Amino acid sequence: MAKSTTLTAKKKTGGWLESVKTVVYAALIAIGIRTVAFEPFNIPSGSMIPTLLVGDYLFVSKYSYGYSRHSMPFSPNLFQGRIFGAMPQRGDVAVFKLPRDTSQDYIKRIIGLPGDIIQVRRGILHVNGQPVRLENLGPFVAEGDGPRMTVQLLREFLPGGRSHLIIEQSNDGPLDNTPEFRVPDGHFFAMGDNRDNSLDSRVPSAVGYVPIENLVGRAEFIFFSVDGSARWWEVWAWPFAIRYSRLFSAVR
Repeated sequence: MAKSTTLTAKKKTGGWLESVKTVVYAALIAIGIRTVAFEPFNIPSGSMIPTLLVGDYLFVSKYSYGYSRHSMPFSPNLFQGRIFGAMPQRGDVAVFKLPRDTSQDYIKRIIGLPGDIIQVRRGILHVNGQPVRLENLGPFVAEGDGPRMTVQLLREFLPGGRSHLIIEQSNDGPLDNTPEFRVPDGHFFAMGDNRDNSLDSRVPSAVGYVPIENLVGRAEFIFFSVDGSARWWEVWAWPFAIRYSRLFSAVR
């Protein structure tokens, strides 16, 4: 009887240890994937409307710009600079650590690269003294970040040929006329696509120039999106809150 009890206890202990090992291995694999491949993020604010909406969930590629200490959870101070580093491209939508508080993740569009001179005049972006071309696409109803608001939808054409959508409420808001910003070496200049409602590099005290070391990764595609119309306990409403048209759409 004693031998049988001991054997049962060993089996229980062995089963418990195997379960712990499985959980640990799974956690290590998940951390590895988040560090070197893809990390999920969700969008809590409307600063990137119309490209990204509140309630979007997206994957960010960690390998696109190489790896820094910010590629790892909690940004351990193990090394400086980037490993396998690659320069971002103008027009990329990127996640980065806020310079004044690296515990915060921001997502914006990269507008200025090292050496660029960036300025906004009456709502029009100027890069190195030249205004970018804008195509007015008509009215757009912005929602998901406060009250519904009708704004202008525009396509902005950046130097180099890339274009993307932005929205503007007016051309004379606080961020529509800025001084010239000369992007220093090793930094980039980021702006939100919701041009009148984005705390970005145009506000030096809040964001300013972002060190390239602070890059976390490039936004690649939306894998899930909800419009916020269903509360967590309204299980019956969940299917109707999903924005099906946005699922698995590329971030451009």
